[in-house]
Amino acid sequence: MIARLGEGTWKAGYSLISIASFVLLIWGFALARQQPVLLYVPPTALRHANALFTLVAFVLVAAAYIPRNHVKAWLGHPMYAGIKIWALGHLLATGMLHDVLLFGTFLLWSISGFAVSRRRDRRAGVIYPGGTLAGDLLAIALGAALWAVFAFWLHARWIGVAPFG
Repeated sequence: MIARLGEGTWKAGYSLISIASFVLLIWGFALARQQPVLLYVPPTALRHANALFTLVAFVLVAAAYIPRNHVKAWLGHPMYAGIKIWALGHLLATGMLHDVLLFGTFLLWSISGFAVSRRRDRRAGVIYPGGTLAGDLLAIALGAALWAVFAFWLHARWIGVAPFG
């Protein structure tokens, strides 16, 4: 498609479709939350465990963008791993149908995306650069800071649920 449309046109179209899809996802989730259906009642301890899962997920996502860290060198695709952990934690901590659909879909997408990306890397002989302590520390610090901002401030404002409230 890039060869046919050109890189700029392809990226612009892909971006517009991605943004529109994300807006529809948010809208659909908001509508589904208006008529909740309880599937299961998770133990309270899993809500606390989810905070830890989410912290790890934020560090993994940060590692996807921080150059020369051991996590990226080891996993190759830490964002997929972070989304897997985030989705699994939320599935364990919530029990509503709309949550299972949203987080279950993200979990399945991240599992398949990780597997496809790893296979593609192996076929192409991709080797990620080795990590450094500075890269590791930066990924941990940035991920933890972003997690704290989101968990203690933005989650309640954007999602309507206070994780620690």
